[in-house]
Amino acid sequence: MYAITKEVYFCYGHRLMKHPGKCRNLHGHSVKAAISIAAEELNEQGMVCDFSEISEAAAEFIEGELDHNFLLHRDDPLVPILKAAGERFLVLPEHPTSEYLAQMIHDFMKNRGFAVQSVTLWETSSSCATYHEPTRL
Repeated sequence: MYAITKEVYFCYGHRLMKHPGKCRNLHGHSVKAAISIAAEELNEQGMVCDFSEISEAAAEFIEGELDHNFLLHRDDPLVPILKAAGERFLVLPEHPTSEYLAQMIHDFMKNRGFAVQSVTLWETSSSCATYHEPTRL
């Protein structure tokens, strides 16, 4: 089995309404997402795939939906306020945690035809969350 990983970087704002600590407040992150793609065999160029293919597909989703955006849970009372103010934001069905963002990126890349092994999102330099599909036995 072969695997390659492409790192992409973006910024977003959010808050975790039910968090008992300071993450319940409005704040932002400058993050790194590591997208790992796997293959049992190499392609005709001797690669899993070209790193630029990963970058281009990830950029479509990240730049369009996540980068420099404010991510809110659908029940957040800020949603109507930001909407009325004409601000850019994205309403999510789940809390906007790094775990959920890793899953969102994973699912987008998988739907684009990539054999995604995992997506790890580094929220800080010392904290990350990884999403991968369950191993089937």
